[in-house]
Amino acid sequence: DYRETPLAVAAFAALAAPILLLAGGIHVTVPGLIQGGWTAAAVGAAAGVAAREAVMGVILLQVFLFLLVLMVAWLPPVRRLLTPVSLKRDRVRRRAYEQFLSKNLQATRERTGVLIFVSEWERMAELIADEGVASRVDPGIWDEAMSKLIAGVKAGRAVEGFEAAVEICGGVLAEHFPPRDSDNPNELPDHVVVIR
Repeated sequence: DYRETPLAVAAFAALAAPILLLAGGIHVTVPGLIQGGWTAAAVGAAAGVAAREAVMGVILLQVFLFLLVLMVAWLPPVRRLLTPVSLKRDRVRRRAYEQFLSKNLQATRERTGVLIFVSEWERMAELIADEGVASRVDPGIWDEAMSKLIAGVKAGRAVEGFEAAVEICGGVLAEHFPPRDSDNPNELPDHVVVIR
């Protein structure tokens, strides 16, 4: 959900605004509170009041900017745009590993589990191959599978993209772990899981 993104952007805007205003020569104050004539005592008091007004003006501006930017940045399309790609990539990778483990893909006898994970919100995909198959295969094969998947999704043919990626992964598994007539159980279900 990337709740930290709107908070970070709003905090940055609120903290950066006074610096930018000062650099631009703009001073923010709350409405004047000094009334009456100018005496020596009034001038000293006026300096203290002016400093307080300036600080209060900056604080009010920061609070206003924080709330305004937070409301705008909380909108899902804006949040997606503002979230750094590196953070999205990290979350997709972490979520893919969570699914890999939760579906027990690491528990096959020869460590041949393969997961193709696609996150619609981030518009990213991740392929995880267990160590039994990954140690025997050139990583470029997985890149090829992912490029087929991504090409299909971008062309609006996600099903065909998945089929092409699964076909490549199946070919790799069949080549390195050929079927044995006497002992070849299908240890994992072969199906798509949709997580809402």
